[in-house]
Amino acid sequence: MKTIWLVDDDEEMIHAVEMMIKLLDFEVRHFFSARPAAQTLLNGERPDLFVLDINMPGVSGIDFLEFLRLRKEFKNIPVVMLSTEASDVMVDQVMALGADAYVTKPVALEELEEAMKKAFKAHGEN
Repeated sequence: MKTIWLVDDDEEMIHAVEMMIKLLDFEVRHFFSARPAAQTLLNGERPDLFVLDINMPGVSGIDFLEFLRLRKEFKNIPVVMLSTEASDVMVDQVMALGADAYVTKPVALEELEEAMKKAFKAHGEN
């Protein structure tokens, strides 16, 4: 079973999205900030896909996305960005930085499923 890592600083959002990911038949692991997710990656664990919140204190989802895309060992992990911000400028920015899909909060199950499929497909996976 594929594992999704969810990185978001909002506890309520984590619980909601985590439930959706489980309903889609994936394992899920959550992190309340990017730093522990990055440390876990650097320690040798890795997910099959990331769902990253953009606006987090400290290291933002955009910063974390850049970290992933600049390191050859992580650049092929699919990434879905998640944000309350729905501006075209923000969507274009994160897609240019290497995100595979973008969904806005509050997210519906079908939207999340489509975004995850799009992200997996972008990396040659089903």
